[in-house]
Formats: sequence, C-alpha cells, structure tokens
Amino acid sequence: MNLDSLLRGVDYRLLQGGEREIGGICADSREAAPGSLFVCIRGLRDDARRFIPDAVARGAAAIVVDADAPPVDASTAVLRVGDSRSALSFIASNFYGNPDAGLRVHGITGTNGKSSTAFFLQALLEAGGRRTGLIGTVETRVGREPLDIAFATSTTPDPIELMSILAEMRGRGAVDAVMEVSSHSLALRKLDAMSFRTAVFTNLTQDHLDLHGDMEAYKATKLRLFSLCETGIVNADDPASGDFMRAAAGRVSSFGIREAADLAAEGVECGAGGVSFGLVAGRERLGRFSVPIPGRFTVYNSLGAIAAALSEGLDPRVIRERLSRMEAVPGRIQSIAHDGGFSVFVDYAHTPDGLENIISAVREFTAGRVITVFGCGGDRDRAKRPLMGEISGRLSDITVISSDNPRSEDPEAIMAEIEAGMEGGERVLEADREEAIALAISMAAAGDSVIIAGKGHESSQVFADRTLPFDDVEVARRILTDGYYSPT
Repeated sequence: MNLDSLLRGVDYRLLQGGEREIGGICADSREAAPGSLFVCIRGLRDDARRFIPDAVARGAAAIVVDADAPPVDASTAVLRVGDSRSALSFIASNFYGNPDAGLRVHGITGTNGKSSTAFFLQALLEAGGRRTGLIGTVETRVGREPLDIAFATSTTPDPIELMSILAEMRGRGAVDAVMEVSSHSLALRKLDAMSFRTAVFTNLTQDHLDLHGDMEAYKATKLRLFSLCETGIVNADDPASGDFMRAAAGRVSSFGIREAADLAAEGVECGAGGVSFGLVAGRERLGRFSVPIPGRFTVYNSLGAIAAALSEGLDPRVIRERLSRMEAVPGRIQSIAHDGGFSVFVDYAHTPDGLENIISAVREFTAGRVITVFGCGGDRDRAKRPLMGEISGRLSDITVISSDNPRSEDPEAIMAEIEAGMEGGERVLEADREEAIALAISMAAAGDSVIIAGKGHESSQVFADRTLPFDDVEVARRILTDGYYSPT
C-alpha cells in the first residue's frame, strides 16, 4: 500500500523522502521489517523516538512522528503528524482495508458490567441470525469460535491488533462485532478512526484514577465513545446518565429500574438461581424475562444488551428465549460446583462498586455467613483500597485480605491500605492468595457463601519479578476436590 493511501484521514507533513509502497506497519521497533512503516508513540513511561535507529536498521522504509526526532538516512521517509496515537488508529484501519466500516460495531463502556453486557449482546445478535464477533477482557471470538489472535492489553486491543481482529472477523463472515471499550483505549486515542453503530453505557464508579487523575476526567474520557456512535444507550439509574445522553452524536435511549427510562424493568426478583423482571418499552409491556445468573447487576447488564438488540430490530420473543438460557460469563459470579453444603463464587469485582455489588448480590440469597477473599492490584489506583476494605468489612461477615496482582508493590503494604478502611467485620490477612482461598473455604459451614473476588477469569498473577500461572477457579476447585478444608 502506498503512503498516501495508508495515511488517508490523517493530517500529515512529509519531512523527507517521497511516495513508496509499504508492506507492514508497527509501533514496536522490534517488529520493523524491510518496507515497513514505524509509528513512534510517546508512551506513559517510554518514548519510541529513541528506537528509530533500531527500526531503520531493521529495514523500516518510513517513520511517523509527532515531535522532533533524530535524523535518519535520506532514503527513509519521515512524516510528521499532530498526534501519533490518533494517526496509528487511521493507519491501522487503512492497512487492513477499513474492516470496521464493513461491520456493525457495538461498543460497551462503563466501570463495571462491560464483559457481561458484551457477552449478552453477542448472544442475542447471534440468536437473531446475525454472525457476530466478540472482543473483550475474557475472550475474543466469532460466534463460539475463539480467535487465536492475542493482544497485549487487557480489554481493548491496540489499533494494529484491533484492526487485524476486525479484518479476521469480517473474513469469517461476521456482520456485527461487539467490543468492550475501556477508558484507556479512549484516552490513548486507539479508536479515533472508528465509528460505532451502538454505544452502551453501563455505569460510572471509581477506577483507573492512576491514569485519569479524577472522576471528572475519567467520565470525560468515556463520554468520547458517545461522540463516535449512531445510537447511544444509557443506564438511566446512573448519576452520570445525563452527561452521556447529551454526549451522544445520534439517537439516544435509556434503560433502568428506578428512574424513568425508555426500557424499564419492573417487579425485579433476585435469587440464587438467577433474576427475573417484567419489561416495559415505552407503553408496551413485553412480558416477563428471566436470566439464570444471580445478582441485581445481571438485570442491568441484561437491560443494556436488550436495549441494543431492540435498537437493531430483534424480536423481543427471540431475546426472551435466549436470555432464559444464558450461560454465566467466565469469572463473573461464577459458581464452583462441589458437595460441601456451602457456595463458592469467583468474580472479577476489582472496584469499590463492583465489590459492593457482588457481596450484596450473594448476601440476598445466602442463609448463613458471607466470607469474602480479595486484594487490590499494585501500581494502580491506591485511593480505592481503603474504600474496598470498608465495603467488605461492612457487608461481609468475614474478610480474608490477600494479594491480587501486586506488580512492583509490596503485597503487605497493599493489604495494610485495604485494612485501614475497615471499621467492622472480622478480618484475616494472608498474602499468599492460594492460602487465603484455602483459609476462606476452611471457614465455610453449611449455608455460607465464599466470594473470591478481584481476578475472575485471569489465569496468572503478576509480581515485580515474575508472572506465575494462577486461576482462582482452578485453585478453588483443587482445594475443594483435594479436601484442603474442614467444613464444620
């Protein structure tokens, strides 16, 4: 592809060199190859301009920068853009044939509920006969076929990876794609070249303040998705709903339980076996819907997906039938089967709101005690640690404070910050996460519930000097199976 076509949609200035064919694109100099284009990203911790000589030595034919760069051989084209992050989004889209334009893309954003809402919406679109891709924290797939395309970030892929995934989905016959949209991806301009058929806002609570600084900046970042969509769908019960409705570039609709909404749930019932609710769309009653996944948050996740599916013209009867047999999302209030007489759940809850939601949900159907195991990630928002400690101390009968992904921080120091927020409730501190899970299970008696929160579907634990295999679900199953507990 020639340079001019590759940079379509990008305002750029050619500093040296001329038109040429480009055979590949990269933002990592180690991936540069003869005839490739290297986009220099000034990162949060590093500046790719210092890797320009390496990229050129590997054969890069062109370099994209958004600031002064070291001189290179005159045979290498150098292009100056206003923002290299934004430019990379357009370059990646152009390189892969603008796959996003060939799909109806539905973006899900919010602090909590993105994965479940995305899973639900993909299932509903598939039930409506539309082959649909899914991109998110838990899995990337088309229909039920996993895509063997790994990406480095945890939720929304970087532009080159994202466009290659969308191109693969389109090649496999997908007509829709549902993707989780993180605040990081919006702040780092990963999606600037994209347009979305639908944007769904789930909720806004504290998270990622290590990147955004404060809640207003965090909200402003998420609002950007709604400037890229044809239809905005908003949780009316969230205090920030008005901001998101005003930010929508096109049509907008709302869903909720408490506040007036275009799509409203009434007569909500929550139990151990799932949730059920009556559904009202405007003045039309659509009947009673059931989802076999417990927790009031399941109602909200379902409503967001239903609203998006209805906006796409799906039959309410198809939606109701598919939701009635919806499978739990891995690591989201995932029940671990065993015969010990008590319940064990694994959940990804890693924010104050998420932790409060999962404990409250389990409390609703637990006859005995609620025992919660959780920690907080290192090198991330420290302000939420005492808040999560307060929540677990208030809502759990027993809290086992442990390690999550400590990264470069001392796990003991993180645990101390969590405990500092606790004003009540019995607590135990155990830095070894496996020992903490075993301890919580050993405390459980008939009728109790154990919640293992924070990591959900994750399959590793990250320390300062190593990353080890660790899966909460597998660890809990092994402990329950091998008998490393003594129910009383």
